[in-house]
Amino acid sequence: MRRASPAHETKDAAWRVGLLFSATGVTADVETSQLGGTLLAIDEINAAGGVRGRRIEAVAYDPACDPRAFRGLAEKLLTEDGVRLLFGCYMSSTRKAVLPIVEAQGGLLFYPTLYEGFEYSRHCVYTGAAPNQNSIQLAAYLLRHYGNRFFLIGSDYVYPHESNRIMSDFVVQSRGRVLGEVYVPLSAPEAAFAEVMEKVREAEPDVIFSTVVGTDTARLYAAHHAAGFSARRLPIASLTTSEAEVALMPREVAVGHITAAPFFETLGTPAARRFVAAFKKRNGVHRPVTAAAEAAYFQLHIAMQALERAGTDAPEALLAELGAGSFEAPQGRVRIEPSNHHAWLRPRIAEIGADGRFHIVWDAGAAVKPDPYCVVQNLDDWPADGRRFALS
Repeated sequence: MRRASPAHETKDAAWRVGLLFSATGVTADVETSQLGGTLLAIDEINAAGGVRGRRIEAVAYDPACDPRAFRGLAEKLLTEDGVRLLFGCYMSSTRKAVLPIVEAQGGLLFYPTLYEGFEYSRHCVYTGAAPNQNSIQLAAYLLRHYGNRFFLIGSDYVYPHESNRIMSDFVVQSRGRVLGEVYVPLSAPEAAFAEVMEKVREAEPDVIFSTVVGTDTARLYAAHHAAGFSARRLPIASLTTSEAEVALMPREVAVGHITAAPFFETLGTPAARRFVAAFKKRNGVHRPVTAAAEAAYFQLHIAMQALERAGTDAPEALLAELGAGSFEAPQGRVRIEPSNHHAWLRPRIAEIGADGRFHIVWDAGAAVKPDPYCVVQNLDDWPADGRRFALS
């Protein structure tokens, strides 16, 4: 297919960017929050005069959580719509579907989602948490406060399998045990989760580690509650449970469970409060503000700062500028590590309170350098009695 001439080459044309976030499908709730964060950043930059006096114009599609649709729409953006920069993807299966197209067409993907690590592409900038920015801190916290007998539950695709492998390594490193590992298909019925809870009952773990995603998350937590388990004695700890998934649950189902992320809607810094207020003003007061939305927001700002310096949206020129700056994100100051194209992020752990909101119980205190291959990571690096916060 013949590439369209980029509109960016015209002096007064808008800078066009491609957005691939699902409005329908199993992870639509969190992807909608990512779209909201991206559009908020575009609105802010345009209101301030754009980039080099030119507006940002978004070309957005709904891939409906289908990797094949993500792939096809990425190709359309890069070959027909005159776009060079793509922002989007949530599930790793969709990122992996898009990357070969982006690489073949010489584009650049900004990926605002936590993921399993162990990947590098010159054509991708990873702004969600890598395992050394969430998994290892969560493992240390759980092992100290709940016990060393883990049961792993995940959705059946790339990220859960790989994330569970990493968590298993951390648990075994601390002489813990993984008592079971179960996967359910995306959009699994309630009965599937009830069956999983029977396996949990037989195994008698101290902690459930979940990599279940999207609307299935609410069914998992409901099954845990229906089985008579309590979060106090057997919590579900998850990296994939955000404000978007909690919004789908009754409070009594969600309370007490645990998540790790760089950002939570309840974060009390002035930058976080401004971001949450602006997000809800633009996208609706009832729209959850997730860590994935915050990453989508700050990555657009970082990309446009690099564009301002480079004067072109040609990916190679942009990559040369990405590591030169930083941005005061809602979670704190972030920047892109030039050696691996991942973001420096600040790990936090939070527990869902009786009000249905996340309350931070542990904070790393500073941004952590991304190490997506976990080359130098050890649980001893993260004493779980670091910066602690009382539930409020």
